[in-house]
Amino acid sequence: MSWILIAIIAYFFLAIVNILDKFLLDNVLSSSKVYAFLISAISVLVVVIAPWFLHWPGLFLLFFQLATGLFFPFALLFMFKAFKKGDVSKVAVLIGGIIPILTIAFSVFVSHEKFLINQSYGLTFLLLGTFAMALIGGGKTARQKAFNRQAVGYSLLAALFYAIFFIGTKYSYNHHDFISSFIWIRLGSLIALGFLLVRKTDRQEIFDSFKNKLGKDWNKKQTWLIFGNQALGAGAFILQNYAISLGSVAIINALQGVQYAFLLALGWVLSVWSPKLFKEDISFKTVREKVLAIILISVGLYFIVI
Repeated sequence: MSWILIAIIAYFFLAIVNILDKFLLDNVLSSSKVYAFLISAISVLVVVIAPWFLHWPGLFLLFFQLATGLFFPFALLFMFKAFKKGDVSKVAVLIGGIIPILTIAFSVFVSHEKFLINQSYGLTFLLLGTFAMALIGGGKTARQKAFNRQAVGYSLLAALFYAIFFIGTKYSYNHHDFISSFIWIRLGSLIALGFLLVRKTDRQEIFDSFKNKLGKDWNKKQTWLIFGNQALGAGAFILQNYAISLGSVAIINALQGVQYAFLLALGWVLSVWSPKLFKEDISFKTVREKVLAIILISVGLYFIVI
């Protein structure tokens, strides 16, 4: 199978994961905080293999890896808050466009990496694309405009936390073996879950939600949907990395625009088919502007990694 086709399949799966995240937040788990807690808790289950693969990384790297893991649950939290406030096809593109901008900025100003000319081209397209996407769908009423501003704000915060998490993860993998680093970072995420339980109101919100859902509302289909969505995301991650191992990382990175196109198409179909369960702005003007922003961001992603 062609590595390009493998990458496209991976991005199709990731688009489905984003759509299901939005659906679950709107129809099953109404709280962004509860969903972020649940997904982070699932990801931490990897610690069961710790007795066989966990190694002492040294004091500095230990604290660094634990600190890196702290950012992941909060990145999820802000992303899910953005999903609640805005169109998933807009939020996902915004986050995907902002992360490489922040990553390059951190690399240049913190790690003193050399800023390449192609990266300047890439940043230009990314900035144009993300700015264009941020302006889309402001809404007509004051409430709609407020929701749009909140979605953009949460997207920025999610991208910031993801960028820090990815940079910290890369540093950890460069200085310690992969599996051990992965486990230590997930243990840091476990600590972050504790922060989500510090406030009494947050604890009540999370525990009451699980109690009510498990006791009354949560059926087997919804449970399988939540865990199946996470399994699909893991499978997409594996396929994406397999495609990278076979082909051009520049082209695969640029193909992320295909994921955004899938999101746009799936959002349109679901909004027409079942607007009560899934609703996005599918006006011709909005779709046209989103397509333009996706093209700009895809070109930017390509230039950054060539």
